[in-house]
Amino acid sequence: MSDLPRKAVTRTAKLAALPLGFAGRATWGLGKRIGGKSAEIVARELQQRTADQLFKVLGELKGGAMKLGQALSVFESALPEEVAGPYRAALTKLQEAAPPMPTRTVHGVLAERLGAEWRELFLEFDDKPAAAASIGQVHRAVWHDGRRVAVKVQYPGAGEALLSDLTQLSRFARLLGPLVPGMDIKPLIAEMRDRVSEELDYELEARAQQEHAAEFADDPDVVVPDVVHQSDQVLVTEWIDGVPLSEVIADGTPEERDRAGQLLARFLFSGPARTGLLHADPHPGNFRLLPGEDGGEPRLGVLDFGTVDRLPGGLPETIGLCLRMALEGEAETVYELLCDAGFVKESIELDPDAVLDYLLPIIEPADADEFLFTREWIRTQAARIADPRSPAHQLGKQLNLPPAYLLIHRVTLSTIGVLCQLNASVRLRDELEEWLPGFLPEEPLEEPA
Repeated sequence: MSDLPRKAVTRTAKLAALPLGFAGRATWGLGKRIGGKSAEIVARELQQRTADQLFKVLGELKGGAMKLGQALSVFESALPEEVAGPYRAALTKLQEAAPPMPTRTVHGVLAERLGAEWRELFLEFDDKPAAAASIGQVHRAVWHDGRRVAVKVQYPGAGEALLSDLTQLSRFARLLGPLVPGMDIKPLIAEMRDRVSEELDYELEARAQQEHAAEFADDPDVVVPDVVHQSDQVLVTEWIDGVPLSEVIADGTPEERDRAGQLLARFLFSGPARTGLLHADPHPGNFRLLPGEDGGEPRLGVLDFGTVDRLPGGLPETIGLCLRMALEGEAETVYELLCDAGFVKESIELDPDAVLDYLLPIIEPADADEFLFTREWIRTQAARIADPRSPAHQLGKQLNLPPAYLLIHRVTLSTIGVLCQLNASVRLRDELEEWLPGFLPEEPLEEPA
């Protein structure tokens, strides 16, 4: 493949071809119907062709286009099976692979950022990329002290490409709406745009990763690789093996699925409490299932800290309080908490009992000792919220998402999507009680004797 397409006109043309392609295939499908093929067969072929083109364009462009594809891929479990099938294979590819950057470009970046003698820093360096991300790709190497390392190299022009892609994608976000029923894609794209500068800053990423690595250094369940070296456009971290979560989703045993799901939930809720940071890119490509130490249970390896939400006090206590009050049926209290936090605008008045009815199915997993996250369950939730005729849809449109909760909301939804892809049975309540402020009632102070 040639260098990352950087010229705005080139990238815009490729992205603009997506909606045109969708329309063209709809015409093709109509022709097939007139020709006698059944609606079901035509629909299946149409979905497959659309998925193929979507992956081809998003994967080739990398940048914001690929990033959006990765973000959407965790929600495919919410789609009806006849739609999800073709998209699943295409979008899942975005979690682990994309066309590579040419070797000469990689070497150019390394020479510019690490110095002309950059090879002396490594005992070995594999020119073939081991993985690709939205703004860079990863190479296996051996550091000069013998440590196996992952070398993340940022694509030249990645920042310009990222902004260009997201601007263009936002223009036809509504066409991507059917990919994720009940979710407005446009705010998702806007939030990605707002975080472009953080995503490109490998110094910020190195700092966030090192804080996690230090906190989880002796953790029996979670592994975060140490940072070895960082400079502009190049980040070197310790290498970890393990089975990518996308492979566990595809072929894992029930035990592996449950373990991965439990640890994913644990990391989501314990990370902010322990580090003051929320890992904000929870797609399966960023996680590995590693063998346990001394024959113990498998551990979760966590990668890519390019996007984090800074939460110095951990997750907001309002979330825990609302969850607990909702599960206790305290509709009025829940409504007051939501109003105070800005989830209900002052100009709007809602029925507290209706709000509680809207929330209860979504928070059902928090009420069970152990909950089985399935595609069927999340499809039911998506359909309930997406159906314009349903009371849930009408009420959901009147709720507001405060900016401070935007990333938390997206990470939570994404994590639930991955848990449903895993078909994992998870003791979610255990993690909430341990790590979520406000979820457990405060113990009353003992009065002095």
